Amino acid sequence: MRSDFFPPIVSAFLFLAIWGGLAFLLDSPALPAPSVVFQVLYQETLSGQLPYHLGITLARLLVSFVLAMSLGSLMGIFLGQHEKLDRFFDNWLVIFLNIPALVTIILCYVWFGLSELAAIAAVVVNKLPNVVVTVREGARALDRDLMEMAQAFQFKRWKTLRHVVWPQLYPYLIGAARTGIALIWKIILVVELLGRNNGMGYQLHLFFQMFNVAGILAYTIAFVTVIQLIEAVVLKPLDRHAKRWRR
Repeated sequence: MRSDFFPPIVSAFLFLAIWGGLAFLLDSPALPAPSVVFQVLYQETLSGQLPYHLGITLARLLVSFVLAMSLGSLMGIFLGQHEKLDRFFDNWLVIFLNIPALVTIILCYVWFGLSELAAIAAVVVNKLPNVVVTVREGARALDRDLMEMAQAFQFKRWKTLRHVVWPQLYPYLIGAARTGIALIWKIILVVELLGRNNGMGYQLHLFFQMFNVAGILAYTIAFVTVIQLIEAVVLKPLDRHAKRWRR
């Protein structure tokens, strides 16, 4: 076993031990024991309910993430390269960054109805300003000497983007992506709780109404585990790739 795996494993067992100890001492339905929660997790997985609702939420997360990252990156690069437009729209970004996510979700449902379009739009609008601001900073920091060199060697637009712009923006894009996953899945749960009839947020709402804490914890563990796998398998390797030039 690799030595870097040892501390996380010990930490996980310690967390479970503390959780189990508190559950034993309190002996309350408000804090079920880990064994009870994992039994509910197993039963919900076996019945197909957990995979179904988890899949629905992950699909919404993927669509929202792709839209927010694509639109935000384009807008961020454009504003970072055009100073006058950046100054003009800067207040807009500040306003959207400070609008509470709950307000945006409610307005989207009021304007577009309790539809899938409204759910996706609410998530994208909440995440978009963060991506724009992060990528804009990267676009501002682009090395002008390298850009002028590309022009001197008559690089075509695609070649300039691929070999000059993209390597410099890559760390900023990865940073926006990592924070984006963390923000988007939290917003999606609220979106599903308020206006959808499926997904993890909807199920958590049902468990809340029944005061089923074991169900709430079981679904939370499942979703957090999947998000952590995405972070470990996809985002962290990309982040290491972006920082490979550092010593």
